[in-house]
Amino acid sequence: MSETIQSPVIRSKPTRNEELKEAIPTLAGNLATTLNDPTAACFSTDDEQFLKFHGIYQQDDRDTRKVGKQYIWMVRGRIPGGVLSSPGYLKYDELASRHGNQTLRITSRQSFQFHGVVKSGLGPLMRELNLAMMDTLAACGDVNRNVMAPPVPARSELHAEVLKDAMRISLALLPKTSAYHSIWVDGVQLNLESVANKEFVDPLYGRTYLPRKFKIAFAVPPVNDTDLFTNDIGYIAIEADGKLIGYNIAAGGGLGRSHGNEQTYPRLADVVGFVTREQLVDVSKAVLTVHRDFGDRTNRKHARLKYVLEERGVAWFQEELTARLGYSLPAERPFQFTRQGDHFGWAKATDGKGFLGLYVETGRIKDTPGYELKTALRKIATDYAVQFRLTPSQNVVLAHIDPAHQAAITGILSTHGIPVENQATALRRASMACPALPTCGLSLAESERYLPSLMGQIEELLRAMQLADEEIIIRMTGCPNGCARPYMAEIGFVGKAPGRYQLYLGGNEACTRLNRLYRDVVKDGEIIPELRKLLSRFIESRMGAERFGDWCARVLWSETAPSGN
Repeated sequence: MSETIQSPVIRSKPTRNEELKEAIPTLAGNLATTLNDPTAACFSTDDEQFLKFHGIYQQDDRDTRKVGKQYIWMVRGRIPGGVLSSPGYLKYDELASRHGNQTLRITSRQSFQFHGVVKSGLGPLMRELNLAMMDTLAACGDVNRNVMAPPVPARSELHAEVLKDAMRISLALLPKTSAYHSIWVDGVQLNLESVANKEFVDPLYGRTYLPRKFKIAFAVPPVNDTDLFTNDIGYIAIEADGKLIGYNIAAGGGLGRSHGNEQTYPRLADVVGFVTREQLVDVSKAVLTVHRDFGDRTNRKHARLKYVLEERGVAWFQEELTARLGYSLPAERPFQFTRQGDHFGWAKATDGKGFLGLYVETGRIKDTPGYELKTALRKIATDYAVQFRLTPSQNVVLAHIDPAHQAAITGILSTHGIPVENQATALRRASMACPALPTCGLSLAESERYLPSLMGQIEELLRAMQLADEEIIIRMTGCPNGCARPYMAEIGFVGKAPGRYQLYLGGNEACTRLNRLYRDVVKDGEIIPELRKLLSRFIESRMGAERFGDWCARVLWSETAPSGN
């Protein structure tokens, strides 16, 4: 494919982010200077934007704002496919204990986040992580983010090959700036005035990188465990005679939106053709450069690839891909997704090795009285050479386990209060929440801290209504950006203000259908009464084993459809 850098389409004045990238294309900012200055309490507003390309967000503890801003940093790892060795996991665990808030947060993109890092610990944390041959490069920023892959260990040759492809794409789409190594490994500020640094142009991303973030996921039908259609690129594995022959490619998905701005909306990706494994890198680069060249650089709320496809059309996009690749993609192959969700408990892979799926409430690995998950996982990683796999639903899978070690690992977990069977209700296992308050600067309402208690109330409600075993996918976010993918849930709560949420209903089990707004504002005290009314109607008119999300789409959507639809 051609690597020609085309000028981005500019409709009016570019955003401040675009000016920053143009001025300092190495993405170095003055990060190393500030990092090494003990008198600097935080990074400048401009440098906050550069930090994101290095996998770091500058935040403050919003619980203490009345006293004064206490700056802290969130650091996100780049972990393609969410796969870590035992030594890799132990390094994350150690750094979280030494430089973070003693916890590890599994992200909805199969990575780890450190929370509560203070400035004096930021440099040591980043340096030690990189010296352990792991990094945070491009975990945030206007570049390709962490590439997702099915988390369940190989139940066929297919899954292992898909993971290899995901890792290959992650490596191929990394930005090439030398600033990352200079700042976080060497601790040296790049000379921003040198000709080489002033004229640096990334060979793929160009001088100003992408208009905004870019996301890629792989999935193996019939399980859509990566919420594939919510990504800029989704690769759907296609097999023949048990062999991976290529992928259907979907493009233009994304969930972020803004309250009160109808020009922003969730969108599912369109399936646009079929690619062979040999074409993966070139096709990925071609789609990424369409975003680079046609994405909106004047309005960051409108700067995702999904808006390019929605406004220019799928046919235009396919023609643009053909022009960049020098060949057209053939039509997609048949496929079907039937479900989404993680495996829990013990199972066996095709190689005879065991694996264990563990539920992690709201993705937070920590120790609490009687439930010492962080200590238990540290013990397992120390004693056994297992593989850690982080899931898109914020859980963890322990893999590549010798069957002879299964009883011992179960015993370690039991000793620390972690059950292997009956880990949580079906309802709770299908739930997700974003971190939200007190660390996220965008959060309008609680999410991670509120959802567990709300789930307890919903579980009690379901038991009272004889629905105790019902699985309903419930997701909550503290703002409309959709990090926990609430717009795909059967019940989605989206924070609008403290104690107030939008209520979305009607996603499906396969996570192939967007839900719809049912109520614009529900106070936290109104949630259970509202759900009681809905569930009563569900019981009365449910068809067979119909899921709640499907009932919502069949009954509630028809009630609110415009006349004539």
